Amino acid sequence: MNPNLNLNLTSLGLRPFDDSDLEQFKVWLKKEHVKKWFEHPDSWIHEIEHRKDEFDFVHHFILEADGQPVGFCQYYDYSRGGENWHNDTDITDTYSIDYMIGEEGFLRKGLATKMIALLEERIKRETKARKIIVRPEKENAVSRKTLFSAGYQYDNYIDFFIKEIKR
Repeated sequence: MNPNLNLNLTSLGLRPFDDSDLEQFKVWLKKEHVKKWFEHPDSWIHEIEHRKDEFDFVHHFILEADGQPVGFCQYYDYSRGGENWHNDTDITDTYSIDYMIGEEGFLRKGLATKMIALLEERIKRETKARKIIVRPEKENAVSRKTLFSAGYQYDNYIDFFIKEIKR
């Protein structure tokens, strides 16, 4: 991917993650701007490799810009994810998301915010979600800013971002 790419995009969309995307995903996980936030790459790869059985509740996608894969995202039913950072928040019909722009030439262009919006559209269409919660690391200022840009509210008490789904 050309890092000096002109971003006059004609199309931006999500498509389901395919087996043929695995090698590109592995490359992204090794990139400096990704690996500090996507720790334990073997766990991420294991999840992708087992997305049709053990992790069938996680929905994985590739972000394409003009037909080129440039990023990755996923959503999942939070209650099935085995996490417990929600504290005493009611997690009925609650989903969580993860996302990354893998290609450097697409960073700091607002694409992550657009990717989150596309992912939210899918969540609304494919689930009965009432809310989405996300907990990026405190040091990940870019991700936190992206979530604010995408309309998420920050809950200081529980230290996560939340967005109510309007139906």
